[in-house]
Amino acid sequence: MIGYLEGKLLKVEEDRILLLAGQVGYEVLLPGFVMETVRARTPGDALSLYIYYQQTERQPKPVLIGFNHELEKDFFQRFISVEAIGAIKAVKAMTLPVHEIAAAIESQDVAQLKRLKGIGERTARKIIASLRGKMEPFVRSDAERAAVQRPPELVDAVMEVLVEQLGYNRGEARRIIDEAMERNPAIAAPEALLDEIFRAT
Repeated sequence: MIGYLEGKLLKVEEDRILLLAGQVGYEVLLPGFVMETVRARTPGDALSLYIYYQQTERQPKPVLIGFNHELEKDFFQRFISVEAIGAIKAVKAMTLPVHEIAAAIESQDVAQLKRLKGIGERTARKIIASLRGKMEPFVRSDAERAAVQRPPELVDAVMEVLVEQLGYNRGEARRIIDEAMERNPAIAAPEALLDEIFRAT
């Protein structure tokens, strides 16, 4: 089963991309909030995604669904545990960032959940009934989690090395740092963070 892909962006379509990884082109569906982060990229850019892999008797053709962070994938798996929300419906529905959907569930905000594509009032209430009380890990935004987990001086030091010495642009450097810190949140020193980055490249 495929859980993570790292490669080169070949093509961007309305709701999916083609990702070249190990000389194989993988078609990956992206929820709307993930696609927003990918549209800024151009073919040839490096891209890594956490993958939810689905293949069932009713749907024998494998489907790959991509996320920027493992936490987003974890949320997706909880979201599709709600009755009547399958993987494809969830991909189309998740047009808002995970932390906004999670906050709406915890606050029982039916109106906010109805903003999700294809989600009516009845389904919104079903989502709240199934998931309320389980969303605490997801209610912080990426920026809020980053502020808690990443001391500014640590990020700044490593950012300088990646941009000034190794030639990365700032956006790519930020993504690499975020992924390394997500893999190992206990990192507290620039040297350890650089070691984690280079271990994955």
